[in-house]
Amino acid sequence: MGSRRSSDGRGTLGERSRLGNLRVVVDVAFEMVRGFRRLHFLDPCVTVFGSARIGSGDPVYAQTREVAARLAARGFSIVTGGGPGLMEAANRGARDAGGVSVGCTIRLPHEQRGNEFLDVRVDFEHFLTRKYMLLKYSYAFVVMPGGFGTLDELFEALTLVQTGKIERFPVVLMGTEYWAPLRDQLRRMVEAGTIASKDFEHVLFTDDVTETVRHIEMHAVARFGLERRLEPSRLLGERRP
Repeated sequence: MGSRRSSDGRGTLGERSRLGNLRVVVDVAFEMVRGFRRLHFLDPCVTVFGSARIGSGDPVYAQTREVAARLAARGFSIVTGGGPGLMEAANRGARDAGGVSVGCTIRLPHEQRGNEFLDVRVDFEHFLTRKYMLLKYSYAFVVMPGGFGTLDELFEALTLVQTGKIERFPVVLMGTEYWAPLRDQLRRMVEAGTIASKDFEHVLFTDDVTETVRHIEMHAVARFGLERRLEPSRLLGERRP
């Protein structure tokens, strides 16, 4: 049987060709190195996840922009997937506060444009390398309302915390009404014994920006003794207009 291939000739997950597999290994290694080179000298980061489909007229957009601005003012670099919607809101908030705004963008068949508020942008072909970079440099994660991609990123972070692959960094889900069914599901999982209550002891459900910042200060800044390493102007050089 023939192997499946994407429209641009690159192998898909169904690829059976050894040459195709080798191409993926090389691509992934190249993307990893490029990501390390671009992101290594950032200040400690907070990654903000959220929907690409929520526009600037929605109150959630304004809330995302505010929480990113507050965290950037605290000295964090703000990292997102670099796309539109709530990713744009977070990057815009970082700019508002004079902080560093970072986007790890993904190339899609129907290309997702990078938003206009990025100081540092790294493009990825593979979701696995992009997601690795979204998680690697962050000491906290803020999860706004979103879809499949947001849930994927959220549960990746929770799984890595649960298994000890990363420290028990704080995870904040903003939008209590939106996330209420998920919160109930997590409680059922604890009751069923499929997860332990400690697996999400640093997970906060809230609608309050101030509470979000305080939670991150308590469980990231205070715990890990985080300090700003470089002023944004020194880090960015000529990248910021």
